[in-house]
Amino acid sequence: MVRAHPGSVRGAARDVRLLPVACGAWAVALVCVFVPSASGWVAGGCVLGAVVVAGVVARCRLRVATVGGLVVVVLAVGAAVAFTVLSESVHRDAAREWDGRVVEAVGEVSSSASVGRDGRLWMDVQLRGIGPPGAVRAASAPMRVGVDPAEGFDLGAVVRVTGEAAATEAGERAALVLFASTASVEQESSGVFAVAAGLRHQFIERSTRLPEPGAGLLPGLAVGDTRAVDTELNDAMRISGLSHLTAVSGANCAIVVGAVFWLAALCGAGRGTRILLAAVALAGFVILVTPEPSVIRAAVMAGVAMLAILTGRPSAGAGMLALSAAGILVVDPWLASTPGFALSVVASGALILLAPVLSRGLERWMPRPLALSIAVPLAAQLACGPIIALFAEQQSLVGLAANLLAAPAAPVATVIGLLACLSAPLPMLADLLAASAWLPASWIAATADVTSRMPFAEVAVPPGILSAAVVAGVSGCIAIVLAGERVRIPGVRATASILLAGGVAVAGAQVLLTGPIAHMTTPAGWSVAACDVGQGDALLVRSEQQVALIDTGPEPASLAACLRSLGVARTDLLVLTHFDLDHVGGVDAVQGRVGAVLHGPVAEPADLRTLDRLRGGGATMTQASAGMRGDLGAAAWKVLWPERESRAFPTGNDASVVIEIGGAGVPRSLFLGDLSAEPQGMLRRSGRVRGPYEIVKVAHHGSADQDPSLYEQIDAAVMVFSVGLDNDYGHPRTEALGLAGVNGARALRTDFEGRLLLGTHEGVLEVWTERRPP
Repeated sequence: MVRAHPGSVRGAARDVRLLPVACGAWAVALVCVFVPSASGWVAGGCVLGAVVVAGVVARCRLRVATVGGLVVVVLAVGAAVAFTVLSESVHRDAAREWDGRVVEAVGEVSSSASVGRDGRLWMDVQLRGIGPPGAVRAASAPMRVGVDPAEGFDLGAVVRVTGEAAATEAGERAALVLFASTASVEQESSGVFAVAAGLRHQFIERSTRLPEPGAGLLPGLAVGDTRAVDTELNDAMRISGLSHLTAVSGANCAIVVGAVFWLAALCGAGRGTRILLAAVALAGFVILVTPEPSVIRAAVMAGVAMLAILTGRPSAGAGMLALSAAGILVVDPWLASTPGFALSVVASGALILLAPVLSRGLERWMPRPLALSIAVPLAAQLACGPIIALFAEQQSLVGLAANLLAAPAAPVATVIGLLACLSAPLPMLADLLAASAWLPASWIAATADVTSRMPFAEVAVPPGILSAAVVAGVSGCIAIVLAGERVRIPGVRATASILLAGGVAVAGAQVLLTGPIAHMTTPAGWSVAACDVGQGDALLVRSEQQVALIDTGPEPASLAACLRSLGVARTDLLVLTHFDLDHVGGVDAVQGRVGAVLHGPVAEPADLRTLDRLRGGGATMTQASAGMRGDLGAAAWKVLWPERESRAFPTGNDASVVIEIGGAGVPRSLFLGDLSAEPQGMLRRSGRVRGPYEIVKVAHHGSADQDPSLYEQIDAAVMVFSVGLDNDYGHPRTEALGLAGVNGARALRTDFEGRLLLGTHEGVLEVWTERRPP
């Protein structure tokens, strides 16, 4: 019989009691960053409350005094968080006054730079000055800056940028976002940051000389630099749940801590020495990969979690984790609203508290090392799933399997890659180490590619509290079932097993209905379809088994689900009306399965990259202009807009491709892209629009900027509004919906009615909707 030492029980209890400190700091931070005007009242209330409670505690017995003392600490930490927000709000408000203006700004780079989906190089900058071009005056606030890709934008560098500023919403860490038209490095980074930047650049150059896959991924795994990771691999990493490996997340920091701790133990070092060496190595790693707030946060959380496990003190780890989270929020309260901070805290907590329980439960069926290797990623997945469901529109179904496959390779690639980076002064050794790290990096890249292409690798879910609650329930049931005998409450395991079995049955049925047999549940007579892809366009036209897709929506998963449900495996004609993300973001869903592409004018390097990806998949490219014609099965299509080499509307929404398709059983349909009223008027006066049409896709998701005379000329029976539910733009606007009533057309909306299908039967237009309108 094993007895717990009373002191250890009391220690564990004390550590658990520290959790309210972190929760209180988090709650205060959320209130203050979202309502900065309330931070003064919150700070005053916390101080007053702490004084009152302290006075009461002084007269109470020991047990009550202990609880009261904890309340005082919670209130004091809350006051500190509120004071931080209060002191920073003045500077942030001053910076936000430049919203919508062209400004010149000077500041110090405070983060690593990464390439965004728009092709820009994005980084955090701490402002030193801002003002109209040529008249910069002192300022201090965090800012997010996007520049054309260039060298020298390293941590600690002082940069001067000119461009259009946009204020962020409450709760965001940056006060301003600056889209730079010009940018220059005024002063390069110096000292230890310059040394770290030099090592990183040499390592990236050395890595990218290696073959793909793996070459571009290696710098991300070793030092968190993802600039060499292409869009396709980045999406595959996200879908497979492996993107945390390249984000300098807690996983990278945990690998460093664990590797150094293990090596020190192998050399016979004592526990104190091992902890010291692990802490020093972690600090060096943070400097090497740039000590930006997200990296420091990940390092603190992972370091505390790993050291708690490695020293056999999980209860102490819980308390240290709580205090660390509270301390980070006092320094930077805006982290409270970021998903990354929540994921770091929760994943670290799961590593400390849940992973050992799951490991012991899994040991019933497998050896201890294998049980532990499965329990660690499983605990993180179960704990982080509900948080991801709050923000993400997709949930990965292959994340656990992909992480288990990548688990043996990730620490090898990270550790050897780090050694290769540090060995840059010795080129031969650095080359050897980089080549050695390339193999596990290639394994991870291949794992991401294969698992992300599996059927139902991810499922679309509406983000929010309801989805989070469902995911939390499923995660809880899985944890209870796997924990085994350690759950001693009667009936809990049986109930969890029944609920989990029911959930699996329902999910399996859903997978079948939305996957292999989805097209069997779809009406066969459709000719025109509007996919429900959120705030974006994705419409299909079908004639004699040939299919045209007009735009791809904002992201691949929703489009892929729609194509699956319609039984569409290949697109003969892809029309990209223009290159806004809500029209081309889902291109990956059809890459390699497109015959011909008809596209609008190209404006940015990112547009060319989109076309290059499609060309690489075997598609032919044609820039659309008015007068072009072609066939789709037995139907015919014709481009009505834009004018060839138009000077009035060279690119963007007003240069959207407008195409009409009809004939041979396909309802005569007109697709207006994102045209505004002015080009709509020019299109009307051109005489190319000759109504009546049976279907019109309303321009720009039903914005208010419409030309009523054009819709009168179109004289459509059905007006389709391709919009996202509760979108930020208020689309479709009342003015646009009113056009349907004025012209006697039926208004169909993807936000209310879901996927829309239209076809003709014996000359009558038929409509099928996925949902009944409210």
